[in-house]
Amino acid sequence: MADSRERRKTGEDEPQGAVGGEDVIDDRIMEQGAVVLRGYVIERVSAENPERRLTPEDLGGRPNELEDHQVKDVVQQLLLIADDLNRNAELQHLISTVQVNCVQDVFFSVAREIFADGINWGRVVSLFHLAYKLIYKALTQNHLEIIKKVISWVLQFIRENVSAWIRQQGGWVSTLLEYANMPVQMYNGTIFYLKKYHKSRDAITINTHMQ
Repeated sequence: MADSRERRKTGEDEPQGAVGGEDVIDDRIMEQGAVVLRGYVIERVSAENPERRLTPEDLGGRPNELEDHQVKDVVQQLLLIADDLNRNAELQHLISTVQVNCVQDVFFSVAREIFADGINWGRVVSLFHLAYKLIYKALTQNHLEIIKKVISWVLQFIRENVSAWIRQQGGWVSTLLEYANMPVQMYNGTIFYLKKYHKSRDAITINTHMQ
């Protein structure tokens, strides 16, 4: 009993996010981000190959999580941004160099380079696109064990590096549903980190084994 009282005094028994408004908001942002990420990957895989069907459960989600109309709208907005980024040949080359069986450190090094010059929604979509490409490769090469790992890596990176920025923007839904009116330059900034990273891309192509 004494140990229990002591833990309550020090806050060890408090659930994460229970104290502090920003922590609670960040938890909601992560929950929304996970659903949006899964929705983005599912839509991209379906567009690439309609015969390959993914469900939210395949990616660690819940069966009906993508039925929310706001989530659908956010996913569609991200897909529109991705269409513009797909025309960035250097970005596509960078993503293509990441092997499907890369280790977490390699994935995180690429993710950090994507955000090397700051955060914008285009770079968030670039991170999602990297996840989609790896998951699609995993599906086609029968490396199904990597799929949920990639999802967890993306969410960990967002929590550690991007969630505070998303909170400052007003969250996924309120910001992205207004994003269609923003200038192209807001999300076309991904080009700036590519030339710097191009010199060191050989480090990405090392054929490492999954941890």
